[in-house]
Amino acid sequence: MPRGVAKRDLPTKTCPVCQRPFAWRKKWERDWENVIYCSDRCRRTGK
Repeated sequence: MPRGVAKRDLPTKTCPVCQRPFAWRKKWERDWENVIYCSDRCRRTGK
């Protein structure tokens, strides 16, 4: 029996720069409400 949660069941958001959906990551666990961009590259070009 696999442990954890299937990726399709994780919450997702859409990046305002590249318009691609991105899924929740463990490193964003405490700060998911404040995550806006999918990557550092989008964060740099988005400003």
